[in-house]
Amino acid sequence: MDRISNMARKLYRLLFPVDPVGVRVERGLVVGKNFSMLDGVIIDYAHTWHITIGDDVTLAPRVHILAHDASTKRYLGYTRIAKVRIGNRVFIGAGSIILPGVTIGDDVVVGAGSVVTRDVPAGHVAAGNPARVLCTIDEFLSRRRREMESSPLFGEEYTVDSGVTAAMKQEMNRRMSDGVGYIV
Repeated sequence: MDRISNMARKLYRLLFPVDPVGVRVERGLVVGKNFSMLDGVIIDYAHTWHITIGDDVTLAPRVHILAHDASTKRYLGYTRIAKVRIGNRVFIGAGSIILPGVTIGDDVVVGAGSVVTRDVPAGHVAAGNPARVLCTIDEFLSRRRREMESSPLFGEEYTVDSGVTAAMKQEMNRRMSDGVGYIV
């Protein structure tokens, strides 16, 4: 039954494609160039006009961006709302939640699973629940560059879109047996 319902959803999407970003832009979302939103991302549909996303931003799978907090509705009769601003060249990791009123500066990485409750200054890496600043982006990238020097590197031919073969997958796992690798 699940297989049939999955097939029906895929067929529906093929026949009736929806541009989730386009719909939100029509509602007031501001999005810069080179925006990438992966599967399962939720951008507050009821309050999109309070959200601004800069250039070269990637939202990994299941990121939530909220511009409202309805926890006050029952008690106060009003829902709390606030702007969310995401700068340029920002990566927000899978499963992260960005709460109302948060500003994320330029050149920021937010680690997977983070709950961002306060501003993240430009040029930093933040992670955790609640998210806290861990280091500068330069420190983070320096560590990763050093790691790359002793890690296997894989080209585009090793990606699903380029038709990675079963043998190539095995090779990747063998070469990464002692740690991590990097792929284009």
